[in-house]
Amino acid sequence: MQASKKSIPHCALLIGLLLLLMQVITSCERNEQVYAISDQTVQSPSANKSKLKTDEQYLAILYTNLYQKPMSVSNLTKASDIILSIGDRGFGHDQIVANFMNSPEIEIPSDEEMRADVSGFVQLCYNRFYTREPSALEMEYFVNHIESQEDLSAEMVYYSFAISNEYLYY
Repeated sequence: MQASKKSIPHCALLIGLLLLLMQVITSCERNEQVYAISDQTVQSPSANKSKLKTDEQYLAILYTNLYQKPMSVSNLTKASDIILSIGDRGFGHDQIVANFMNSPEIEIPSDEEMRADVSGFVQLCYNRFYTREPSALEMEYFVNHIESQEDLSAEMVYYSFAISNEYLYY
């Protein structure tokens, strides 16, 4: 009789555990979520600029960006002739931009204005020269670069944008 008294609690315990296990197994549902992945083409913001500007287009747009007024036809012709006479298009552009930068009529923010709102200045440069917004990476790079270079002037930044490869295309 003693053996049967001991086996009953064990038997009840086993049955209880078995019922608990069956409840856990049957109550759990497998939740299979399917996540779709779509292909994405990642390109730089300037990737769609594939047409090279003519010298006349480059000069007219550059003049307008720097002086905030259109270039006269006679000045455009003279500047185009200078680039043709130099023979090296890149060097010609470099010389014209340097000449434009020396003019007192050029409209560039002061260094103090640039340093007061570096993010706004970078955005202004991208909108003015590239006619687009800077990507987050471009914005971070330029803001960090300008803030870390105390001798960097607004004129130098404008010069860099004006002679950049992206500025040559539309």
